[in-house]
Amino acid sequence: MRYLFLICGDQAALDRGPVPVAGQDPLAWVNEMDARGIRKLGNRLRPAAEAITQRPRDGELLLADGPFAETAEVVGGFDVMECADLDEAIEAAAKHPFAAVGSIEIRPLWDQ
Repeated sequence: MRYLFLICGDQAALDRGPVPVAGQDPLAWVNEMDARGIRKLGNRLRPAAEAITQRPRDGELLLADGPFAETAEVVGGFDVMECADLDEAIEAAAKHPFAAVGSIEIRPLWDQ
């Protein structure tokens, strides 16, 4: 089953990028998941301040700067994972270094 991991946290923590987080190296996690063959795609996102949110309403396209909601936590990255089941997805997300300072939302993808 495929899962989307949304890497969420404080923008300042996410801005530090692929440097040790909570004593763990994010690139080590990427390398482990790639070696296991379960990480299919992933990347950091540019800061939420650079986002544009669009809402087509009543024939108009409404554009707003920034993320869609006012919140202290933002989505800073993502990983697409191919796991045997939810237990494997939870285990992989628990090892993600950003889980120690933010959160990892595990969301199943629809079958194609």
